[in-house]
Amino acid sequence: MPFWCRVAAHATTDEGIWRAVTAGVRTIEHGTGVSEATLGLMKERGTFLCPTLAATEAVTRYGGWKAGEPDPPAIVESKAFFTRVLKSGVTIGYGSDVGVFAHGAEAREIELMVEYGMKSVDALRAATATAAEVLGRAKELGRIAPGFAADLVAVRGDPLADVSHLRAPALV
Repeated sequence: MPFWCRVAAHATTDEGIWRAVTAGVRTIEHGTGVSEATLGLMKERGTFLCPTLAATEAVTRYGGWKAGEPDPPAIVESKAFFTRVLKSGVTIGYGSDVGVFAHGAEAREIELMVEYGMKSVDALRAATATAAEVLGRAKELGRIAPGFAADLVAVRGDPLADVSHLRAPALV
């Protein structure tokens, strides 16, 4: 029986991303330097992208940037990158690179996905059903349905209207 496993590649250059995709990786983490041609290959091959927008923002903040100030080049590039990814139709999964920023702030990735142009419902799907698909567990995780394992989070507001409600769960 052949050995098979899912592989994630942390890649930021187009050549690195192209090589990873042609080698058959399941997900690209970061992906900031991806070209339109490589995005097309990712879509064709079903490779997921976990953009880690919150990691880029955190590193930029550690460098001294504060909200309300003009966007520094890294944030401008991150927004442009995510706009290109959304237009490409590549499936986006949730991945935050937590550890670059404090544990407990993982909802920031979803907030940034929405802030940078993704619909709230799609950002929530990226963190649930799509994440389960990335893990190869879509038949048991990522949905509220009979037979599915569930860790549920209740929030006090509608996260489809305002994803920042995810920052303050009422109960788990």
